[in-house]
Amino acid sequence: MEQQKLSGRPLVGQAISRLEGYEKVTGAARYSGEFNVKDLLYGYVINSTITKGKIISIDTSKAEAIPGVITVFHHGNRPSLAWFSMQYADMDAPPGTPFRPLQNGEVKYNGQPIALLVADSFETARYAATLVKVVYTTEEFQTDLIGNMAKARAPKGGLATFLKPPPPKPFGDFEKAFEAAPFKATGKFIHGTEHHNPMELFTTTTVYNGKGKLTIYDKTQGTVNCQLYVANVFGLHFKDVRVISPYVGGAFGSGLRPQHQLFFSVMAALELKRNVRVTLDRHQMFTFGHRPPTVQFTRFGATVDGKVTALNHEAIAETSRFEDYTEVVVNWAHMLYPAQNTLFKYNLVPLDVFSPLDMRAPGGSTGLHAIESTMDELAYQLKIDPLELRLINYAERDESTDRPYSSKELRKCYLQGAEQFGWNKRSPEPRSMRNGHKLVGYGMATGIWEAMQLPARAAASITTEGKLKVNSAVTDIGTGTLTVMSQIAADEMGLPLEDVSFTYGDSKMAFAPIQGGSFTISSVGSAVKAACNALKKKILKKAKTMDNSPFKSHKIDEVVFADRKMISIANPSVFISYSDIIAANDHKVIKSVNFAMPKALKLKKYSRAAHSASFVEVEVDEELGTINVTRAVTAVAAGKIINPKTAKSQILGGMVWSISKALREETISDHRFGKYMNMNIAEYHIPVHADIHDLDVIFVEEQDDIVNELGTKGVGEIGLAAMPSAIANAIYHATGKRINQFPIHFDQLL
Repeated sequence: MEQQKLSGRPLVGQAISRLEGYEKVTGAARYSGEFNVKDLLYGYVINSTITKGKIISIDTSKAEAIPGVITVFHHGNRPSLAWFSMQYADMDAPPGTPFRPLQNGEVKYNGQPIALLVADSFETARYAATLVKVVYTTEEFQTDLIGNMAKARAPKGGLATFLKPPPPKPFGDFEKAFEAAPFKATGKFIHGTEHHNPMELFTTTTVYNGKGKLTIYDKTQGTVNCQLYVANVFGLHFKDVRVISPYVGGAFGSGLRPQHQLFFSVMAALELKRNVRVTLDRHQMFTFGHRPPTVQFTRFGATVDGKVTALNHEAIAETSRFEDYTEVVVNWAHMLYPAQNTLFKYNLVPLDVFSPLDMRAPGGSTGLHAIESTMDELAYQLKIDPLELRLINYAERDESTDRPYSSKELRKCYLQGAEQFGWNKRSPEPRSMRNGHKLVGYGMATGIWEAMQLPARAAASITTEGKLKVNSAVTDIGTGTLTVMSQIAADEMGLPLEDVSFTYGDSKMAFAPIQGGSFTISSVGSAVKAACNALKKKILKKAKTMDNSPFKSHKIDEVVFADRKMISIANPSVFISYSDIIAANDHKVIKSVNFAMPKALKLKKYSRAAHSASFVEVEVDEELGTINVTRAVTAVAAGKIINPKTAKSQILGGMVWSISKALREETISDHRFGKYMNMNIAEYHIPVHADIHDLDVIFVEEQDDIVNELGTKGVGEIGLAAMPSAIANAIYHATGKRINQFPIHFDQLL
């Protein structure tokens, strides 16, 4: 508070435009495939055309006869690589054995990378790759989740359960309570496969520096993650591997794990002792990671006055044969609704596919569709307004863990969102609202996403000009990381934004975890704050040594840092500028590096989550069944909002994706061939501008002094948590038809 009085309006909380925005819109920003390096070779990945089997032979003679072709790498001529499976693991690896490219001639899934053709141009490499002839023997495969649900089993344990806990243990006697409940709602929900498809293709440019030293420009959500992966797999010292990722053209989870173009680019560079770039084309972007298809079952019971007494949520999801990828799908219902009798189950079906991968709001957007649609169905049976039903069952604490929330303003999300949307204008009966020949429907739903913090590090220094430099290895996948970290640092040191330089996206900088799970602001932001606090102490320590220093007896809590100065709180006329302190330090930079660690003992006493409420209006053409989302409001409570402008952009992006998830987006499989059939943007449908109308975002004020030093919870996922189910509920209100399979197609409404 004292600092605010002395330095004026703080930057944290201001809607500041992205600092890198100019570079991005003018094309000055360079992505991983745009760094011009000399003597560059190009690699093109060759993918398997079968789903399961073995490679008998690879004939590369025609390809290698093409002028400009350098070589073809495959399992028969690959260099020596790491032996142990654990060396291929990474920060986001699930339990199991990570995929090892070119390990042998075994084919585990359709589209598996089986070779790399290297040439002097991308076009030559792409053409010559079509001339490589591969002979296989095929084996029986299974890729159909629904057809193999009888084989479902419990996931394997492991370190992954730290971030993805298993379902909570049963409470009470669900079966008895459900049977006795006077009102019951049940549902079967089917989610198909989705692929991430960020705008920027996955590209790695590896610069060979000699003597086992590499500089790698990679599309990734974790520079340190990729650095350690490369060092482990290729037997290099991690300090000799530098991974740089200054700009990332979208990722949404697809860059959390090192993808195989990184492996191939590094392998070729080391073997050929040349600079090598490997780019995956759009078709190949469907050959790694996806949101897994999931089948869910719900059974909710309630009393005549709407109190939910029994909750049952079960899910069966796809995973690969070699890793147990899991999501938190069934854990949310009891966090939201305090029923006394619960039963939750989550199982996996291993299939002949690549391992699924976290995709924005993994498990959350999937599970909440089932939960919130079942609650909606219960509301109609009870003839209680869907919003009122949620208020009747409002949880003041997390009954699933018997812990209080660190903060929870979901009730305000409900009330403020409903008022902004005009929920009170809703006519309760389905098919009762019209706009000409179109049926109008209102739907609402609740969102929740766990607020997490991981260990992170940041470095801060005051330069010889008295300005602040801060760095972290964290990436910026388009969320505004550069801007918000600069705001935090500027406020901590009492500097204008133009005096702060935040550098990032480089593995040689201070350690940062992968960027995902909505924990970046809480993790790296806390580290930036900690580094600046450590820097303040060093500045004070130096000031005390100066001749005739008025700060000799001052303690750190007796000074404030503002207006490019250190100022005495007791007597603001006593101050010293940063530039004077640097001059007294023989014009040497003053540096600090600090870790921010979650306060585990304190945090384990609380449940921590961001919450949201979405309200949606749809219009459905009565004759054609076409669906249009005409209006939507999402109210979010996510602790301290560092930058309302970039945060709103995140929520709006999640709302657009909600329309995509509910109405457009699916990867279609032909299980006779075990392959995806629409591996392109033309047939993988996503919303266009004409699909997006009036979307509004409300940030509910929420103060949290427990969750972390900043009081932040993150907003990356919460924008996608509630709205898909709100759309489904609005469609039911408009048409009287409950469609529980995403995406909802118009033919289902005819």
